[in-house]
Amino acid sequence: MKATQDGGPATEEHYSAAQQGWRMVIELVAGLGIGFGIGYGLDVLFGTLPIFMVLFIMLGLAAGIKTMMRTAQEIQDKQMSAQADAQKED
Repeated sequence: MKATQDGGPATEEHYSAAQQGWRMVIELVAGLGIGFGIGYGLDVLFGTLPIFMVLFIMLGLAAGIKTMMRTAQEIQDKQMSAQADAQKED
């Protein structure tokens, strides 16, 4: 972990963590939004409001969570490789 000259944490890492958090939130909301749009469109097309909407919202939620988990795994892998590199240098 990098530190500034006064001993505090570097602001770049803080913003990086915030960006990763927002990325995960956006992935979840996008999955829900896309699921809602597809479901609502199919319900209007077939006149079956809200069967498809509920189904595709659940599928969108599952897809969003899966994408969030993949992002979290990528972040964890990067941190683990950084720690391994730091241990090799010592």
